[in-house]
Order: sequence, then structure tokens, then C-alpha cells
Amino acid sequence: MNETKKMSKNEIDSLKEKMQPYILKESQPPYTYYQIKCQECTITAYTSGKVVFQGQDLSWLKKEEKPLRQIFPQAGSDEVGTGDYFGPVVVAGCILNSENQAFLSKYPIQDSKQLSDLDTKKLANIIKENSKYSICICSSLKYNQVHEKHNMVDIKCLLHNQVYINLMHKGYSLPDFIVIDQFTPEKSYYRYLKDEKEVIQGIHFETKAENKYLSVACASILARNAFLEVWEQMEKKYQFSFHKGAGPQVDQCARNFVRQFGQDELKNVCKLHFKNTQKI
Repeated sequence: MNETKKMSKNEIDSLKEKMQPYILKESQPPYTYYQIKCQECTITAYTSGKVVFQGQDLSWLKKEEKPLRQIFPQAGSDEVGTGDYFGPVVVAGCILNSENQAFLSKYPIQDSKQLSDLDTKKLANIIKENSKYSICICSSLKYNQVHEKHNMVDIKCLLHNQVYINLMHKGYSLPDFIVIDQFTPEKSYYRYLKDEKEVIQGIHFETKAENKYLSVACASILARNAFLEVWEQMEKKYQFSFHKGAGPQVDQCARNFVRQFGQDELKNVCKLHFKNTQKI
């Protein structure tokens, strides 16, 4: 019997790891990532993404097929604040097992951009009580310091990687399936992290993941809630009403801020490399 599947590089790598205990022989013919021979079958993974299974009985393949979004335990991460002139950049990571998933599925958990601030806060508390999570907050001041050597995409890669490292340092085991709401190609993501001592591998990257995977939706809400908490602290500290986003209203808001607190104070509340700074 022959069965052919189209798979991503992550899925091809995960397949090899899963089959590792059963491999009798491994080789790498031209234009392949690998060819592995097991007692029951031979699997050839081509660089084109085509994976060919050959064996007398491939019925087990049907049992293995399961939509990625239904795989638990799963871990997901998402970031907020990257489009806002004021405020921090926040990345959150969340681990869910099948029990967490069953409970949290009862709630309207989705991409935080589709939720009100009040609903975000309510759902964040529920998620914190029913999941394993970690949140990395990069304040405006820290962001401006780091941005002198790292661009925005680089900073996001560092924060996503760090949030998973933090989960492990908390004593949690990372599941085999980890997904990031894709903001840069997989190769670029790992290139940005090439100088890091510890890099989490085997991640699945997918666009719009916050509306497909419960773990990413939960991470989106946790990150947004942390962003709102920092925002409230900023407004309380300066007794000033900041404006979200990066449009003309933000320019005027920034001008008012500079008039009251001086230009040097901007580094503590905004991302200085945005064009808004030049405008004001």
C-alpha cells in the first residue's frame, strides 16, 4: 500500500521524532529530508513537503489523523502592543490539557481584539485559574533600550521564546505540540534566535492562530489583559489619558504629553522609533 501526504517541515520533523523508537534503518536519498524504514512501513519525506508511506498495512495512519487544533495538551503564544505607540509589548504563553480545554470551551474565548476590555479582564481571570501560563512584559523604557540593537520582529521572537522558557522554569513540561500566531516565517524566527543560549524547537507556525487554537486565544487574552493593566498604571502615574493605536489622535495625545511632562519622558511611555515621534 502507498499513501502520500503533504506536510509542513514542522510536521515532518515531528513525524520522525514520533517514529524514532521504531526506526530500523535511516538514510537520506536526494531531495529528501530522510527515509526511515520501520518493521511495518517505509517513510520517505521529500524536501517538497510530500511524504510517502509504504507498507502492507497503513490503517494506523487514519487513526493518527487528527486536526491540529484538537491536539491536547497544546501550548500557544501570542503578543499584543506592537501596533500601539504608547504602552508595552506583551507576550503570553499558555498550556492546556484536555481537561482545561473542556472547561474553557464553555466560555467565549477568542482573539482578544474581538473582545471588550471588560470581557478581556473577566476571561483572563478564568484562564489564569484553569491553565498553566507565563507572561512577558517589555516596558516602553526597556523596549527603547533593546530596540537600539534589535528590531520589532527580533524583539517579538525573543519574547515568544522566553515565554516558553519561563514555563519550563516554572516546572511545567512543554507539550509536543506548540503553536505561535505567525508574524514571521519559521526560518526567520529561528535566525533571529541564533545567538540565544536556549531556543525552543519544533514549533508550529500558523497565521490567524488566535482564532483556530484555544491555547493561542487564551494567550492573546492574557497578553491583552497584562497590557491593559500596565496602561492603567501609566494613566494613574501621570494622571493622563493616553490614546491607543498610532493614528493622528495619538499624535495629538503625544503632543499634550510632551507639553506637560517634557520630551525626555516619552521614552518611558512610548516606542520612540514609531513615526509618531518625528511628527510631534
